[in-house]
Amino acid sequence: MQGLHLTADLRDCRCAPVWLLDAAALGQACADAVRHAGLQPVGQVFHEFPATAHGPGGVTATILLAESHLCVHTWPEQRAVTLDVYVCNFGADHSDKARALMDALLALFEPSSVQRHALQRGAVPELAA
Repeated sequence: MQGLHLTADLRDCRCAPVWLLDAAALGQACADAVRHAGLQPVGQVFHEFPATAHGPGGVTATILLAESHLCVHTWPEQRAVTLDVYVCNFGADHSDKARALMDALLALFEPSSVQRHALQRGAVPELAA
């Protein structure tokens, strides 16, 4: 179960509004970024939320990966986005691919500020000598 879990909270995104509002467009951009990073999509859900009194509805884009998952949530009224990339490293180390995917999404949203976190999950136990 060892893997790398990357998250990022993006603020003041300067991207085109379509990336914050249009589930189909964002979903396609995410799918393209997944493939370009060398990861394997095996399922997907893209959902647009209705507008509220606070502004236009956001989008959730989720891609199930053979290696684990990508999830993107947008808040267009705040020009904010959260990103979640997790890769299991069973059989191979996919960490560089996860970082490449995260970097591609950061470039797409063009945030003014980013808070990033990386968590190594499921540490591999050392073998006894």
